[in-house]
Amino acid sequence: MQSIARRAAALLCFAAAQALTTAGIAVADDAELSSTVRAAVDAPAASPAGTDISAVSNIDLSRLGTPSVATIDLTSESSDLWQRMRQGFAMRDLTMDLVTDRQIWYLARPGALRVMFERGRKYLFYIVEELEKRGMPTELALLPMVESAFNPMAYSSARASGLWQFIPSTGKDFNLDQNWWVDERRDVIASTNAALTYLQALYEMHGDWHLALASYNWGENAVARAVAKNRAAGLPTEFAYLSMPQETRYYVPKLQALKNIIASPQSFGFTLPPIPNEPYFVSVGPRGGMDLHAAAQLAEMPIKDFLELNPSFNRPVIPGQSDQHVILPKDKADTFISNLEQAEHPLLSWQTYTLQRNERVEQVAQRFGISPTKLREVNGLGPRMRPTAGYTLLVPSQQGLGTVESAPVLAPKLAFAATPKSPPPRLGKQPNSSKARKASTRKASATSSKQRPITSKRKRK
Repeated sequence: MQSIARRAAALLCFAAAQALTTAGIAVADDAELSSTVRAAVDAPAASPAGTDISAVSNIDLSRLGTPSVATIDLTSESSDLWQRMRQGFAMRDLTMDLVTDRQIWYLARPGALRVMFERGRKYLFYIVEELEKRGMPTELALLPMVESAFNPMAYSSARASGLWQFIPSTGKDFNLDQNWWVDERRDVIASTNAALTYLQALYEMHGDWHLALASYNWGENAVARAVAKNRAAGLPTEFAYLSMPQETRYYVPKLQALKNIIASPQSFGFTLPPIPNEPYFVSVGPRGGMDLHAAAQLAEMPIKDFLELNPSFNRPVIPGQSDQHVILPKDKADTFISNLEQAEHPLLSWQTYTLQRNERVEQVAQRFGISPTKLREVNGLGPRMRPTAGYTLLVPSQQGLGTVESAPVLAPKLAFAATPKSPPPRLGKQPNSSKARKASTRKASATSSKQRPITSKRKRK
């Protein structure tokens, strides 16, 4: 009878725990629950004459409702973007020695880590917002830290470019324009949307975020072959068990290490720079052709800050006949529009010019009052490149002679000049808010002609 009473007590204790769990109350961890049940089983049994089992009354039911981990209210809206990001963490944690190794590596460089986070403050809200719209894990917003350290001008030896480091072929697969004027692999909005679409496709292919990330770095076909090889050998097919290049082996642990640091920075003695949970930038639609310098001045912001939000332009101008948007800090958009409407001075300092027969770049530079080095830089021409007759160059207009030498050029050298597929488009009209600007537009217009291949001088052995 005594053994029956003990078993009944254990069953009632288990039923009570199950009822609390069903009601949404977290139970204590296994060890604590086991000791509670053991205490109930080992307690003296009630008298056979009793109608209740007295052992059950000895259990402290309040202990069963004690959560073993801290909880997060997912319904609350935080003013801190880091907290919002933590609430969206949804990827299975990767547990490998390499994760610890990368945590140590990052934490040993706190200055570099803070620079990376500070860079990210311009872009993180937009990325987190887009991830949430797609129902994707928000820790993916940290991937540009692994790819480019949030440097929108990052350019690798493999010709990968931008925050998300698209190579040219993958960029074309995801409709990122790469032409004489712009490279959308560096466009903050276009490249982010392309990267998230790509990551979604990779996840649907593998059904595992770690394998999707490895595919983003190594290639989906390479990862698929590695998985098939392990499956054929009867080995596990998770990321940690696959044979892969060292770069990919460290790739996913880097993201996990950053996730761990952001999830609990106080545990690592690190302080995250505050990032408000609100948009940093807005997109302003086409406004006509203008210099990048002029656009920055209209927004009343340093050219460096302007280029960090608008790194996709290969030339020092925004083409007029295009649908290129301008990205501005949200508190500068109204200033930009107001100053643009009131501007009376010309906003475009460049025009197009077609090379004549036997004409050299140095001759053109002298004619338009610009150094040959700067003229080559603006047009993406290396020192050995010799464009032939019919090639279209960007040259200073009469109004821009005093400013062209300091014009920013963002295109990596020779990225497009070696294999021009089409002539540069017309610069188009400037915003027609004044007569002076209309006159400048007429001077800056030029005809486009069929682009001929560029020949390269090579030393003969």
